[in-house]
Amino acid sequence: MENSDKKVRKAAIIVHSGAIDKVLSALIIGNGALAMGLECTLFFTFWGLEALKKGKINSLPLSRMNLLGIGRKMINSLMRKNNVATAQRLIKDYKELGGKIIACEMTMSLMNIKTNQLDEALIDSYGTVGSFVNEAKDAQITLFI
Repeated sequence: MENSDKKVRKAAIIVHSGAIDKVLSALIIGNGALAMGLECTLFFTFWGLEALKKGKINSLPLSRMNLLGIGRKMINSLMRKNNVATAQRLIKDYKELGGKIIACEMTMSLMNIKTNQLDEALIDSYGTVGSFVNEAKDAQITLFI
């Protein structure tokens, strides 16, 4: 089979949570998909948009046991000790590998988030659920995190 006949392999991930452990999971899976030759789109919606706000990715709370930020510090320490990349590094790698990020326009409107509050260098497009569905309809992997 020639390359032109090959079906594009894709992954599409909804990032609904603004908790660092869940954002990390989406980025790790996204980077893994890209490294394996799949196209990948992350659709950030609701609290997931917090990760795209300027300077926020380094201060997202932990989903459980956050303990007023102490849990986050413990996770950061464990990540450094075990040579796990930071969220900031993972999102940079994701973009460099060709990963696509869509920010949800409906959520931005609902939560009064303006484009100038977001790190626009990370965002490929602003779209609605239709934008995500268009990406996901041909995806072999679709996740909700």
